[in-house]
Amino acid sequence: MEYLPQLMRRGGKNFSVEFFPPRDDLGEQNLWSTIRYLESRRPGFVSVTYGAGGTNRDRTVRVTERIAKETSLTPVAHLTAVGQTREELEDIMARYAAAYVHNVLVVRGDPKGVAAGQEGTWEPTPGGINSANELLALAKEKHRFCVGVAAFPDKHPRFETHAEDDAHFATKVRAGADFGVSQMLFSADSFVRMRDRYAQQGLDIPVLPGIMPITSWAGLQRMLQLSGQPAPADVMARFEKYRDDCKATGELGVELALKIARDLIVNGVEWLHFFPNNRASTLFILLDELGYYPFTRQAQYRIG
Repeated sequence: MEYLPQLMRRGGKNFSVEFFPPRDDLGEQNLWSTIRYLESRRPGFVSVTYGAGGTNRDRTVRVTERIAKETSLTPVAHLTAVGQTREELEDIMARYAAAYVHNVLVVRGDPKGVAAGQEGTWEPTPGGINSANELLALAKEKHRFCVGVAAFPDKHPRFETHAEDDAHFATKVRAGADFGVSQMLFSADSFVRMRDRYAQQGLDIPVLPGIMPITSWAGLQRMLQLSGQPAPADVMARFEKYRDDCKATGELGVELALKIARDLIVNGVEWLHFFPNNRASTLFILLDELGYYPFTRQAQYRIG
């Protein structure tokens, strides 16, 4: 099996998909159907996150194990420090290693109360982990996972400047991070600027751009609350215009996602990472429009 960063550096058109954890058994069944169909598109990897505030952890772990054991896909396991002791994290890592999951994405996680829609400040779990770097070190120490980390083209809200945010990302690289995945993008420009800054600073791990098609006004508001990320005024105005029209909002979300993707490709970004909100129809519209056909047709497609 090829090491993920090597695959990312090799170049050529590729994509990956990140799913949210299903809330119930029916949601898990639907997600599993999507994952099975996605196999024919041959993504570079797929991952399943925790819910806000570290919720749905058990279902996340179970689905990730199933992907590793029952499909041809490469899973990237999600790990967060929220609501878990060091011992619990070690147990989850051991489960992933036993299922032959070799790649993990580590994030510190949301402040307490965010899952319930409240404001909050970060508080470490007693006996737990206090930062993404500590979690990264644990993943490397225990099982020598290939470890991905978060990147913030619009900077993390706790930093005042891009320079501060870049310096924090540099600590992750020095701690052994193997690749990065960016926060949701509102334009390709912010990612390209971040990529170029990293290159100038010698931060040479591959970083993937995160593309999330907006599917509802309420969902957009929720995502901004969870991330603390600002959205451009013109984007907010366009979506607010259709806040009560789900169909129009979804179409606009696909339009914006496609523009971001195509602008990234023009700027030399070949691997795209999608957060499709578990909307299979939206995901496959994007993949079809961008030419990520089932592998039997893929050889016929050329960018441009």
